[in-house]
Amino acid sequence: MYKLLLTLHLVAVIFSIGPLVHFATTAARGLRRGDAFETKAASRSAKLYSLVSLLAVVFGFGLVSAKSPYTGKPVASMSDLWVLASLALWVVAVAIVIAVIVPCLDKATVMIGKGASPSALTGRVAAAGGVVALLFIAVVALMVYQP
Repeated sequence: MYKLLLTLHLVAVIFSIGPLVHFATTAARGLRRGDAFETKAASRSAKLYSLVSLLAVVFGFGLVSAKSPYTGKPVASMSDLWVLASLALWVVAVAIVIAVIVPCLDKATVMIGKGASPSALTGRVAAAGGVVALLFIAVVALMVYQP
């Protein structure tokens, strides 16, 4: 069961959080280009992958409760600091995507459609995307080192 859960967790991370970070960090490109199609697609994709990333969390919970095939002991406990910190960082990262990046992209799409420049939003989207990337890097470090 451990190896199945580990596989599902890693696949969910790669195919949901990877694209989520990609869209979060490259979303400002559509703003700089003034491309409404690109900003709308980035917004939609960021929302979708934010929701799908919940699978990584669900499989991660399963993995935490599984027993290691090597030691026969539980892999971790939900009360372990690295588990709680990883979960908290995931929540913050997804909240930034949903509360900052997506609304800015939606606003930019409307602005571009009206012929206005969304340049005032570019810095906010780029900075938020960078923070999201750093948060997920911290999650990876916590998963690897398990302090």
